[in-house]
Amino acid sequence: MEFELKKAIEILENTPLVLESLLNGLSKEWIRNNEGENTWSPYDVVGHLVFGEKTDWMVRIRIILSDSENRSFTPFDRFAQMDADQNIPVKSLLDEFRLLRMNNLEELASLNIQREDLDRVGVHPEFGEVTLKQLISAWAVHDLGHIAQISRVMAKQYTQEVGPWTRYMGILKK
Repeated sequence: MEFELKKAIEILENTPLVLESLLNGLSKEWIRNNEGENTWSPYDVVGHLVFGEKTDWMVRIRIILSDSENRSFTPFDRFAQMDADQNIPVKSLLDEFRLLRMNNLEELASLNIQREDLDRVGVHPEFGEVTLKQLISAWAVHDLGHIAQISRVMAKQYTQEVGPWTRYMGILKK
């Protein structure tokens, strides 16, 4: 499928609802368990998404669309959520994520991005030049990847319990 801003926004708009539907009201074990050492729980993923809404996606979009000659991105700390308060209830994190995302999408709409803007570039600290189209595409795919990650982490909590069905459960083999 070829990139269309409207289609990317469809994913970005729905992510908070998907996560709220999946995680709200679940026990601590579903929210806090992970796949082992140096892996993330659903709670960690939501914290990561909150941090990204505050410091990554829209910040970089504004850099790309700016008139500044310096379009370099500040490196993003992919693990910053691990240093945040770990006692915040997941419902509060989900509420914060929904509000931040709503505000970011309102700001994105206010930028009135045109087709020619999608080819404007910023400079990623690792990848070099990236286009606005690539950044927004990555934002949507990033959401989908973390939704899949949360589902996988949760499914793996029952790896032993599904018994012989394991062979039909592709999510448990990744």
